[in-house]
Amino acid sequence: MVRCLESEGVARIFAIPGEETLEIVEALSRSPIEIVIVRHEQGAAFMADVQGRLTGRAGVCLGTLGPGATNLITGVGDAFLDHAPMVAITGQVRLDLVHKESHQYVDVVDMLRPVTKWNARIERPETIPEVVRKAFRLAEAERPGPAHLELSETIAAADLPSSLRPLPKSAPAPTHADPAAVREAATVIRSASRPVILTGNGTIRAGAAGGLRALCEHAGIPACPTFMGKGALDDRSLLSLPAVGVQARDSMTAGLDEADVVICVGYDLVEFGPAAWNGSRSKRIVHVDARPAEVDAEYIPEVELVGDIGETLRLLRGELPARPVPAYATRLRVAVTTELRATVERPGFVSPQAAILAIRGAMAPSDILISDVGAHKLWLGRLFPAYEPNTVIISNGFATMGIGLPGAIAAALAQPERRAVTVSGDGGFLMNVQEMETATRLGLPCVVVVWVDGAYGVIGWKQERRFGRTHAIEFGNPGWAELAASFGWSHRHATDGAALGAALGAALAEEGPALITVPIDYRQNVRLASLGEPALGA
Repeated sequence: MVRCLESEGVARIFAIPGEETLEIVEALSRSPIEIVIVRHEQGAAFMADVQGRLTGRAGVCLGTLGPGATNLITGVGDAFLDHAPMVAITGQVRLDLVHKESHQYVDVVDMLRPVTKWNARIERPETIPEVVRKAFRLAEAERPGPAHLELSETIAAADLPSSLRPLPKSAPAPTHADPAAVREAATVIRSASRPVILTGNGTIRAGAAGGLRALCEHAGIPACPTFMGKGALDDRSLLSLPAVGVQARDSMTAGLDEADVVICVGYDLVEFGPAAWNGSRSKRIVHVDARPAEVDAEYIPEVELVGDIGETLRLLRGELPARPVPAYATRLRVAVTTELRATVERPGFVSPQAAILAIRGAMAPSDILISDVGAHKLWLGRLFPAYEPNTVIISNGFATMGIGLPGAIAAALAQPERRAVTVSGDGGFLMNVQEMETATRLGLPCVVVVWVDGAYGVIGWKQERRFGRTHAIEFGNPGWAELAASFGWSHRHATDGAALGAALGAALAEEGPALITVPIDYRQNVRLASLGEPALGA
């Protein structure tokens, strides 16, 4: 099995060892594959998830049976709805015990079935080359996601024929959009008075950001990204519109409300459902993706261009006339610029807008921002400028609190030439705080900025709007300096935007992990609601 993992190009496995995985850990000790020991299986799954997103190759995590496997589920579910390639491996009791009540036995294969593209219990050792190859092939195929393999003690300890070898990898042949459909789509777009492109993470996964930018610049069509599509278009471009994913009426600020034709490029519906921008079902839709459109009453494309996204965008560009930047794109861009500056500082606190400006100012264009989930995600998704693809990692399909710190560790390992900065709330950060030790042990230069408010802020915001009061949302926090010191991290505390920028610059210059805490002024959250109710699941 380890030879098969090596054949798949696996460089590291995020893991917590267990009694039922002794054989595979022993085999890995004789392999160039690195075992990254973590402090909770959820952290292992999140790390595999983020590594998969950044590299396009399946990240691998390993847990034992029972509680080890159940602890993986949240991270596996995140990879499933956020379309990140992953292979999760779990141990299991001997096969002669699975038919009856046994110590720590639960049916992990059945448990993981709803959150995996494919999973299997390995029941014959000679099938391992086929099973492993299938798991990686399906995990990495569009739309990517997690696969799961269960290896019982019986199979792990079994003898194998010495002739057994890993299967060679083969890439599926690329598909191509129908030329007649491309011409039809161009006719629809040429007839539009206000076309808008809605682009998602599929564009980034396909490496098609360059094709999207070329199409926008040639045809003068503005584009709005989903949160996970940020960076597909350079936010400094006059054709880059505000991101969607915060509220049901983000479609207004992003120009989708007034668009007559919406060209959906690599758009994953799970991020920002069509009901939020096409509730009237009146939009003409052109679907550009590697896969056919999902069935949805509010998402009925007039034309589907199914094939390699980059090639399709190039063909579509050739069918469209050159046009300048339209006036409506310029008007819509003003909203983001205005919002970033629309802040009044409260002494001793940092506004979300000022924090975003400071963080963006301290980071290089190619550095990676990883957002945990909470009120800060809503601010970052809407306002943080992204300049390059895969530089903003946001969980917005599963929207999982706790992904931030493990994600920073995965980014630092997968792409050490780029700096990774995580922004977390104090609620999400403490959900996987134990991984601070992992970052210290590995000597990783992770930087985590924690927006501190001592409460589950998004829930409080929604309670205020619905009931006029808050209840059961507040909690205490540790001494941040003492917490950082106990894990061997540096710590800085910033109480205004300028201090935050300076703290972040100093942290990014260090070799080791750094924690920055910021008392955040979440009174500004009312601005997020100024255009309507939060979207379901935001």
